[in-house]
Amino acid sequence: MSIKSYSIRRCWKATESSSTVVQVVFALIIINRAGGLIYQRDFHEGLNKLSVNDYLVLAGTFHGVHAITTRLNPLPTPGVPSPGLELLESDHFRMQCFQTLTGTKFLLFTEPNQPNVDIIVRRVYELYADYVMKNPFYQIDMPVKCEAFDRHLAAYIKPRQ
Repeated sequence: MSIKSYSIRRCWKATESSSTVVQVVFALIIINRAGGLIYQRDFHEGLNKLSVNDYLVLAGTFHGVHAITTRLNPLPTPGVPSPGLELLESDHFRMQCFQTLTGTKFLLFTEPNQPNVDIIVRRVYELYADYVMKNPFYQIDMPVKCEAFDRHLAAYIKPRQ
């Protein structure tokens, strides 16, 4: 397993209409700025099921590791904060992290050779901003319970499977 902390740049961008590449997204986890799990969803059948406690531990552990890796940049650029852990790859999965300006982290678990994961996770963030953050009944940093977000997220991820 290798851990990489760098930004991914792609030569080409996926579009909504590009359906030639089969995309497999295993799961999504959203972690608030304090390290608490606020959303978790599996998209792929046959995954090993984790308990709620395991997901809470995973969220808290990742939050701590991410905080440490922001300080481990070997060549820091003055005035530019280090992004921390953005990508974790193994033979069986790939975890892409996208951190918003407010500190919310989106962890997307995909196949190891999944192209354009950075684009997919940013689209998930757009859905979160549109259907969760604009919901007048949602309280920031609390668990996400929004049917419109669930519906639109499933509509975006499932056709890519």
